[in-house]
Amino acid sequence: MTDSKPNPKAGHPAPYFPPEWAAQNWLWIGFPHLAEEWPGFLDSAQEQIADFASAVAQSGQDVRLLVRDDANAARAAKLVSKDVTLVQAKYGDIWLRDTGPLIIKSDRQMPSQRAAQLFGFNGWGGKYQMDGDQTIGGDLAQAAQLPIARSAMIFEGGAVDSDGTGLAVTTEQCLLNPNRNPAMTRADIEAELQRTLGFERLLWLGEGLINDHTDGHVDNLARFVGPNRIVIAEATGTDDPNAAVYEDAAARASDFGLQVERIPSPGRMERAGEIEPASYVNFAITTHLVVVPTFGSAHDAAGVAAIAELFPDRETVGLRADAVLAGGGGFHCASQQMPAI
Repeated sequence: MTDSKPNPKAGHPAPYFPPEWAAQNWLWIGFPHLAEEWPGFLDSAQEQIADFASAVAQSGQDVRLLVRDDANAARAAKLVSKDVTLVQAKYGDIWLRDTGPLIIKSDRQMPSQRAAQLFGFNGWGGKYQMDGDQTIGGDLAQAAQLPIARSAMIFEGGAVDSDGTGLAVTTEQCLLNPNRNPAMTRADIEAELQRTLGFERLLWLGEGLINDHTDGHVDNLARFVGPNRIVIAEATGTDDPNAAVYEDAAARASDFGLQVERIPSPGRMERAGEIEPASYVNFAITTHLVVVPTFGSAHDAAGVAAIAELFPDRETVGLRADAVLAGGGGFHCASQQMPAI
């Protein structure tokens, strides 16, 4: 196991970050275990994550469901299909999109060589510090016998999305937030993402969804569905709280030259009087299946159908994720893929 720092300027090839729709060897998923993170919803959140894991496994893809201890392993075993592999590991929150390793390849011409890119992590701007979240990325990389590259920049995987051509999208609310990297400029961040993940072009959107605990992660707002092709929700109902956010994002993407696809939003979703950042855009793309979170909204069926049209080569299913959302995320947030070689 070695730590390396790719440096294109020193003659090393630029890293390649495969798009999520590229073939995958397996999918890591985190299993909820902290009652304080899901007050009153832990059992339901576990059931919904188990349904997600089982659906992907039954589609023919290897799924590795992380469980924190023996008790959670026993609970998970009762909920998932026999096709799901349980892996005991030390992690805090389940959001492996942010705390797990980002798998890069050495370059587009040598796709068999993989490495794990790790970044600094400070609990989403110091808001949620949990035992294991600082180390789970390295633990998973080591278990997969991958060489490790490290960056000191504070960064979460859900803060960007990529189309596999060197183009990525993010939000100013997250990456320029002073609770992450106050000493880094926009240019500094762009340079580090190019060095570590091979992103040559970066589309900066503005704000993320209202009350998103991650400070506006882009994987809840805008996702690539093909090269130079991005999907962004549009408001449903006059009381949709994110109407202005959606329109600003779509305008920026269009001005950038992207093909913008629009899908319905879940509309106004509340819990205990607070607006929730419910989003169909937090779908997980796997080798054979696209899994869309649903929330009991009147727009669920339309949202799933719209996403299905964007992935004609895969089956698309909608699975209930309102209890998962009560802990602060969705199916995409809770998973991290291992690209195939």
